[in-house]
Amino acid sequence: MKAAVITFPGSNCDRDMAVAVEKISGKAPIRVWHGDAALPDGLDFIALPGGFSYGDYLRSGAMAAKSPIMQSVIETAGRGVPVLGVCNGFQVLTESGLLPGALMRNIGQTYICRTVPLVVENSQSLFTSRYEAGSTICIPIAHHDGNYFADAETLDQLEGDGRVAFRYAEPVNGSQRNIAGILNAGGNVLGMMPHPERAIEDELGGSDGRALFESVFESLSVA
Repeated sequence: MKAAVITFPGSNCDRDMAVAVEKISGKAPIRVWHGDAALPDGLDFIALPGGFSYGDYLRSGAMAAKSPIMQSVIETAGRGVPVLGVCNGFQVLTESGLLPGALMRNIGQTYICRTVPLVVENSQSLFTSRYEAGSTICIPIAHHDGNYFADAETLDQLEGDGRVAFRYAEPVNGSQRNIAGILNAGGNVLGMMPHPERAIEDELGGSDGRALFESVFESLSVA
């Protein structure tokens, strides 16, 4: 498997993501700088990590979405390659148009950093096949702008198409319908605010995030 982790100015979870990918897949990912003109050939998986790209100026993820590498990410996602965006990566995915909606300031204007319960809404995607639908998992969050917003029509479409991957089991940040993670129409792009890469080993406080990576890497091995 050939994976890549994108680093933007202000990314601070890129190493965490790279470690998770290597530990679970057995192979270190390629580290790609946001200013590169193109992704390496033959990628099987792309991860956009958390952090505060460009200091969250303008809007979280808005400037990173215009980075040179993102055109290549968009084109590669269009060919069906799995793309995972976590926290700031989720914000970049919405700002680039790969996912609908927007991530707004948390309700109460506060930064939230704790482990939260998530309900697995869709266990049929390539990112969630090793979870059981309706099960509750515990994953850390750390964000200031994680309040998911979309218009009613978009929300209904996401729900109707089974594209809500994860939902907060309790109110967390004001996200509409407690949405914590969504899929694109093709099912190969997942954006989520919680950090599965921080929950891959019990020594880190929990391993409920491990199955997400196992799901997508397993799907690649049998493709």
